[in-house]
Amino acid sequence: MPVAIDYYFATQSPWTYLGHARFVQIARAAGATVHVKPADYGQVFPVSGGLPLPKRAPQRQAYRLVELRRWADFLGLPLHLQPTHFPVDGHPSSKLIVAVGRADGADAALDLAGRVLAACWAQQRNIADPITLAALLSEAGLPAARMDDAQSDAVAQAYQAHTDAAIAAGVFGAPSYVVDGEIFWGQDRLDFLARRLGVDLA
Repeated sequence: MPVAIDYYFATQSPWTYLGHARFVQIARAAGATVHVKPADYGQVFPVSGGLPLPKRAPQRQAYRLVELRRWADFLGLPLHLQPTHFPVDGHPSSKLIVAVGRADGADAALDLAGRVLAACWAQQRNIADPITLAALLSEAGLPAARMDDAQSDAVAQAYQAHTDAAIAAGVFGAPSYVVDGEIFWGQDRLDFLARRLGVDLA
């Protein structure tokens, strides 16, 4: 039976962006089933001791920019440290990914998530803008009707369920990859996730 990975993330997270493609590669190499679960970290942080970026100490905010640049250079990924549209509301894009996952499957949701993350951090597009989200759907070859689906009560309930599940699992940051109750927090823990799944990254 294939292993299952619960993938909790925020669509406006640069760390999720930096790790997304590598995570997908590792999961596929392991033959894992991925449960794509964008979550509302505005609910996760208050119960886990986290703070939204604007409320963090200046030292932490400054060092975050240093680490983002280091990782982007190391991975060879394009990254705007302070993109035009950030901070940005992550709810619309998260709900769209949920809608796609429900209708088109996990692979389509993972692909769209990657496009949303790159749109924010590499392309400086506004991922809260319906026009941008509709364009990303089109670029992914997905039906425009998913924009309407994303507004449904069923999707809102599923998004809340992901958030509740993240809190119940002990998740406190994005991205988090959970395998059989074991949390791997952060894209810098992907090597450990690969080892857990028996994937050789060499």
